[in-house]
Amino acid sequence: MTETTIDFDRRMLEALICPRSHTTLTYDADRQELVSASANLAYPIRNGIPVMLVDEARALV
Repeated sequence: MTETTIDFDRRMLEALICPRSHTTLTYDADRQELVSASANLAYPIRNGIPVMLVDEARALV
């Protein structure tokens, strides 16, 4: 099954914060993720919608 990439509206970054650390996020366009450096987590963006669930986040190495 292939996943199509839908553009993420970068204006959402102004309103979104990391649910674990309550800090701002950065957008990784290549991986389609929102990254919380302070929590060492990356939240996926699926079909243009950020999935802001800690259980769905990928741990950064």
